[in-house]
Amino acid sequence: MASASSSSAKNLFSDSKRRLAERVAVNVNNASSVARQIVRGSKSNEILMQAAKNFAYHESTVDNSIQNLRKMDIIFQHLNYQYEAIQQAAEKLEYVEEQVGAMER
Repeated sequence: MASASSSSAKNLFSDSKRRLAERVAVNVNNASSVARQIVRGSKSNEILMQAAKNFAYHESTVDNSIQNLRKMDIIFQHLNYQYEAIQQAAEKLEYVEEQVGAMER
């Protein structure tokens, strides 16, 4: 069960990384589109203003995503610590069960 939550955390972490990479790729494509429009000279001021707004909007999104990824990494580490503690407790429980069985004989 604990390994399932570990793999879930890994999948969630990798999924967030993938989505962040996709957003960055979209931003790069948008930037190249803006550059082409500027070269053409068609409504360049409007496009520049819209691009600046988009970059400002996406900057906060990227910052939030980075913070969320850091938090998820900490949660993942804590889940691993808990998983290891549960494993150790299970091993000790088996030993105690053996000792109780030996005492009952």
